Amino acid sequence: MKKLFPLYITIVFVFCCTTIFSQSINYGKVDAIISDLASINKFSGVVLIAEEGKLKYNKAVGYIDYANQKPLNKNSIFELASVSKQFTAITIMMVKEKGLLRYDDLVEKYINIPYKGITIRQLLTHTSGLPDYQAIMDAYWDKSKVAGNDDIINYLNKYASPKLFQPGEKYLYSNTGYVLLASILEKVSGRDFIEFCNTEIFNKLKMNHTAIRSLKEKAKIKNFALGHVFVPERNDYIRADSFPSSNYTIWLGNRKGPGRVSSTVEDLLKWDQALYTNKLVSQNTLADAFTPMRLNNGTISNYGFGWELRPAENIVWHNGDNPGYKTIIIRFLKSNITLIILCNNATDAFENLTAELKNCIQAHLVP
Repeated sequence: MKKLFPLYITIVFVFCCTTIFSQSINYGKVDAIISDLASINKFSGVVLIAEEGKLKYNKAVGYIDYANQKPLNKNSIFELASVSKQFTAITIMMVKEKGLLRYDDLVEKYINIPYKGITIRQLLTHTSGLPDYQAIMDAYWDKSKVAGNDDIINYLNKYASPKLFQPGEKYLYSNTGYVLLASILEKVSGRDFIEFCNTEIFNKLKMNHTAIRSLKEKAKIKNFALGHVFVPERNDYIRADSFPSSNYTIWLGNRKGPGRVSSTVEDLLKWDQALYTNKLVSQNTLADAFTPMRLNNGTISNYGFGWELRPAENIVWHNGDNPGYKTIIIRFLKSNITLIILCNNATDAFENLTAELKNCIQAHLVP
């Protein structure tokens, strides 16, 4: 019996480990969560979950256009909103890897702005203290015209709203910083930001449905998911571009950097998987994107370069929020599991949906 005892322990240990670590994600529960929300008109969109790059769950519910009841499909194209920032960030990492800039270079070395002492690293990590460019443009811009980055930078100089805080003092999400990053990319590379993204990212990864599109270009795509908002008075979802709150997408329609990428869930999976390789930048360079920022007082801000960070959970993620759209990509780095949700009815249930699906995945990961 003494000789058999170690073998028995080994068998039990292997059995327990297999039971603990080979649990599969409960995709039945995932589907029920999504279907239940769709049945009460609380979610219109596409959800993708992949394990080690392999598609395990992909479902579309709801409508491209509520007025015409045209159904969404798995290849529908969505506005990504601020999920776009991760692409802007990696363009900066690309040119840094080529020696065209350094993260601790001052922005004024490349762009004429009235705000001195801000580094590229602080733009990337939302610790610059820059004022909100959209508020400045909203107050002073002639909205019969379409503004781009040069116009925005001119107005930052012309009206010079005060900094919100000293660079590096704290974290405060800044679309202005990502406008400046796109302009810095153009300055150091000598290339248009959109062309650079198309050539160096989207085409290289065969993200054939992904681009930085104008309103006219999006209007020509039959499979483009239109953003909607719920109007209680009408008890219905109405196109977001019917409301003045979305007009900035028109008069700021040429801005580059903080948003404007549109894509599909499967294209975003290609992007996600490329980040496990050296196709775009080396893993050493990419590590900077997932490194927390140390503030002036020594405390840590868990936003890297275009990514929210959850180091204790081995998760990096980013969400987006435009009129009519809510989007998110969550990457479970240690297990190479990816969750992508693209929504075009700006549902108030989106955050709960995200949390529930994240819990389904993490239940599988619990040791």
